[in-house]
Amino acid sequence: MLSTKIQTIVQQALQHAQTAGALPAFDLPTVDVTRPKQAEHGDYSSNVAMVAAAAIRKAGGAANPRQIAQAIVDHLPANALIGAAELAGPGFINFRLADGWLQAQVGVILEQGEAFGNLDRGVGQRWQVEYVSANPTGPIHYGGARNAVLGDSVANVLAAAGYQVQREFYVNDRGAQFDAFIATLYARYAQKQGRDEPVPENGYLGDYMYDYAQQLIGEHGDHFLQMPKTEALQMLRPIGHTLVIGELERDLARIGVRFDRWFSEQSLYDEGLVEQALDYLDQRGELVHRDGAIWFTASKYLKNDQDVVVVRSNGAPSYFASDIAYHYDKFVRRRFDHVVNVWAVDHQGHVPRMKAMMQAFGLDPNQLTILMYDLVKLMRNGQEVKLSKRKGAILTLQEVVEEVGPDALRFNLLTRSPESTIEFDLDLAMQQTNDNPVYYVQYSHARICSIMNRATEEGLANDPSSIVNGSWSLLAHPSELALIRKLLEVEEQIELAVEKLSPHNLTHYAMELARTFNAFYRDCRVVDAGEPELSRARLALSQAARIVLAKTLRLMGVSAPVTM
Repeated sequence: MLSTKIQTIVQQALQHAQTAGALPAFDLPTVDVTRPKQAEHGDYSSNVAMVAAAAIRKAGGAANPRQIAQAIVDHLPANALIGAAELAGPGFINFRLADGWLQAQVGVILEQGEAFGNLDRGVGQRWQVEYVSANPTGPIHYGGARNAVLGDSVANVLAAAGYQVQREFYVNDRGAQFDAFIATLYARYAQKQGRDEPVPENGYLGDYMYDYAQQLIGEHGDHFLQMPKTEALQMLRPIGHTLVIGELERDLARIGVRFDRWFSEQSLYDEGLVEQALDYLDQRGELVHRDGAIWFTASKYLKNDQDVVVVRSNGAPSYFASDIAYHYDKFVRRRFDHVVNVWAVDHQGHVPRMKAMMQAFGLDPNQLTILMYDLVKLMRNGQEVKLSKRKGAILTLQEVVEEVGPDALRFNLLTRSPESTIEFDLDLAMQQTNDNPVYYVQYSHARICSIMNRATEEGLANDPSSIVNGSWSLLAHPSELALIRKLLEVEEQIELAVEKLSPHNLTHYAMELARTFNAFYRDCRVVDAGEPELSRARLALSQAARIVLAKTLRLMGVSAPVTM
């Protein structure tokens, strides 16, 4: 990244200044290079002189930060990157990128294409992102959309940063909720065939259960009514499972979400992984037998927290036993370097015991990240749209996608950090105006494609191979240089999204990039048959902008349309 390159240059300047005697001997500090809050202060800034002054004083010497800053500037090694280095305030050094270097980056972007901006920070590391992981008891409701979009986009930016990423859906197909779903399915199946079969008290009342029942009748007729109910319920379990998972796959695919693996909770028991995981902890002295039950000794690792039952007194494993077995499989068997679980904020009380579990495994708790996200308020006509799956008043993900489209859905659900509540305005999401952020960004991409088509019609080549090196210097207008600067930020935006495990910054960057391109297009005539060389250079810059804008959209899982 640019900041890293400048850090290296400043580090070399410190060493050169010490060698020349311009600075005394002291342990060189870590060089911190950041973007200044105000653009007029340059492209990057560093407080290294003030940090160095503190180190010199600690060693018993006298130090003036501005004099140290001047010594650093005087000993900067020759490089094409920095156009100017200026002192500011008590000892800050502000750096301005060289115009010639900036202009040449257009060619670099064109050469690297979609790979431009990718990082290598994760090379050699295997990460897993587990998200959605809804109970297989019905279609995905709108509240689960944020989980899907957040997890999928996090996986995208991790892949762009060089990580080997596996995307996983954990299917909670064991326990009371799935039992209630199967019992409801049987009841609706029987009712549609004229039999008086009550829905269980904890059953699912949504109309979608009738749809599932009708599918059953279409494929199996009254087959399950010709056998004892207990036998029918058992036979319906895999069939109901397949019905729901198939629907979940289709609904998630509509917003571009696909998984490398759908992991069944039931498989943990079928394959003996729960027993293996608990034996593993027992051998490490992490379980105790008390009151006829088996407990995980969470109190060893957590202050003011109690031990957790993993096997009840009746011999039945607890829900936490499944969590232990699942993460035993992730870390001990499959050996992921890091796991990210995307959870709704109402599960935050469960996080400490998960961290304790990692310590009990003998692993670093920081290898497991629980990414918590807050609620989404769906707004229409200024009023919140309420969701109630249990009461049957369910607004599904499919219905929202049909109303606003997958791109508006994904973009809007990424506009805030995960811990912030989102108000999604359905009315705004459908507007084809610049007030609608996703429309504005996508329209900007389509505008660039239109410019390229018009250039071709007018006989101006937009092939980057037709741009000779000297032509990059023609891109000297302030709006041209501002656009190049904005394009180069994509590396930092990916780095920030990975660092925070939150890609919400990409929505803001996409809007800023679109605005910066549109300012360039306003100020600089791109297609001008009377200025063919300048036009080719500006077309190349436009193509570079298209590449970076499309990449940013794809990282968010949003399409980059050619026409609108």
